[in-house]
Amino acid sequence: MNDPVVVIGAGPQGLAAAAHLLERGLEPIVLEQGTGPSSSVAEWGHVRLFSEWPELVDTASARLLAASGVSAPTAGYPLGADWVSDYLAPLAAALGDRVRYGARVTGVARAGRDLLVDAGREAAPFVVHVSRADGREERIVATAVIDASGSWSTPNPAGADGLPALGEAAAAAAGLVTYRIPTAGEVATLAGGHTVIVGNGHSALGAIVALARVVREQPGTHVTWALRRDAIGDTFGGGDADALAARGALGVAARRAVEAGLVELVTGFRTASIRVDEPGVVVTGEDGGSLDPARRVIALTGFRPDLGILSEVRLDLDVRLQAPRLLAAEIDPNIHSCGTVRATGAAELAHPEPGLYIVGVKSYGRAPTFLALTGYEQVRSVVAALAGDHEAAQRNELAIPETGVCGGAGLFDEPDAAGGGCCSSAAAWQPLVLGRAPVFVAS
Repeated sequence: MNDPVVVIGAGPQGLAAAAHLLERGLEPIVLEQGTGPSSSVAEWGHVRLFSEWPELVDTASARLLAASGVSAPTAGYPLGADWVSDYLAPLAAALGDRVRYGARVTGVARAGRDLLVDAGREAAPFVVHVSRADGREERIVATAVIDASGSWSTPNPAGADGLPALGEAAAAAAGLVTYRIPTAGEVATLAGGHTVIVGNGHSALGAIVALARVVREQPGTHVTWALRRDAIGDTFGGGDADALAARGALGVAARRAVEAGLVELVTGFRTASIRVDEPGVVVTGEDGGSLDPARRVIALTGFRPDLGILSEVRLDLDVRLQAPRLLAAEIDPNIHSCGTVRATGAAELAHPEPGLYIVGVKSYGRAPTFLALTGYEQVRSVVAALAGDHEAAQRNELAIPETGVCGGAGLFDEPDAAGGGCCSSAAAWQPLVLGRAPVFVAS
């Protein structure tokens, strides 16, 4: 291969892919639209990960770091900011000018062939169109493309039908609707007012726990939690019976907040409109009922992959999850947890466009069960396939415990809520972005 392999995104999986490519004698170019390595991780730098350091470091990346005289920390549960400063940034530095910042990929195609053309398609190299921060455009010829761009920038809207609610875009532009769990400083600004939380995942639970503390400490603070489902069901998880102790502890804390009256829970609420009503917003459901005027709406309703840059290449995606079709059966969120999703590699990630792979959280489409070490195993397998080592590509080097006990630090202010470490091959925990909000969940 004379042309480089283009890796889109300098996050944990993108940088790991580059390290594996170098070990295989392949030349990577990593394109990162942010101004530094793992810019998305940096945005949730205040969040502490569930995994200890050894569970957050890719093997090929560790070898590359060691060759440059750098060792990743080996104990403790880092913040996202620590992960960047102590591991991801040094890894990017070890890769040198192979990592290009301020480089936004605008499209991927086969040279001289749009989506329609068959003739000579597989023999043609890829072309990756890039918009630079200084306004320049360039066209990079590549022998293969690994898309590890994630889905941090594409939150699901608050609207119950998957589209933005009427008025949601305008309210978001005014800063009245946000798609991430607020920092401690942002939480403090919500004291004394009404906040609406929309969403049913672990991000919503995390926001509820954070805001419940403010309700307890600051009179006049009101929090409404709007659930689309008609009944609470398993919203709070398995509690003490949850095989993931930290996840169970988070659900227990949220349940306590609701039972104590610190958070008002409204079920069967499907958002239809969000109207700006100075100095806040009014959220109205599809049945015409409205919630009390709020200072802020925090929408934590999941995320989705941005497939726009791949419109001229041929993909084989599940129609529901927007994940590679062969992978989708393994990651159905109605069935799988971190303890039952098996490791997947090049075979499951393949598309009708040979040499093109989507990896990392983006490969999981709309499914919320992604594990960081699963992503590392993905890139190991994909790079092996690109290097022609098909035996290694087919081999599974990650054993995920069937118990689903993925370990972690749990709720740090509740010592009895902490879980233990992982079993055979520890599953890494990083904040999974549901909406744009990181929280302590499997990722």
